[in-house]
Amino acid sequence: MRASRFLGPTFVLAAALSLSGCGPYNQLVELQESADGAWSQVENVYQRRADLIPNLVATVKGAADFEQETLTAVVEARAKVGQMKIEGVPDAGQLQAFQQAQDGLSSALSRLLVVVERYPELGATQAFRDLQVQLEGTENRITIERRRFNETVQAYNTYRRQFPNNMYAKAFDFGDKPYFESTPGADQPPVVEF
Repeated sequence: MRASRFLGPTFVLAAALSLSGCGPYNQLVELQESADGAWSQVENVYQRRADLIPNLVATVKGAADFEQETLTAVVEARAKVGQMKIEGVPDAGQLQAFQQAQDGLSSALSRLLVVVERYPELGATQAFRDLQVQLEGTENRITIERRRFNETVQAYNTYRRQFPNNMYAKAFDFGDKPYFESTPGADQPPVVEF
């Protein structure tokens, strides 16, 4: 009889403690899913940019006699970006490799736009102007989605580091998520020469 009186309250206490852990666990799951969704949107806008590049290249090929080396750099950079396959939110190393591939593509596109300046007739074609506007819009979307991803990751990382959530995060293997960081040298204004 004494054992049953002791087991009843112990069982209730154990049940209450296990149920109290559901809140932090569920919140960690929700924040992790938000980070995964934000990452998917980042990939989406980068894919949009990659999809525009063949049209840009075809337009440039058809409209001007230009430097083949520049076009080859754009095509190769796009191919490297296309080879990047990341499942879920990347770890820090994967994010760095992803960003390096994207930076290579950005650099190649910048060189292509400089070449276009040498060919005013290309810049004047409606097809090229339309593609340039779409690329500019896509670059803006990339910036917005990267910011949203970083905000989502910040919310997740902050919550998982708070006490007692950090104990649940460690127990259920909710690891830290990396942020997008600016490209080295991005804090310096570009030099424009005419």
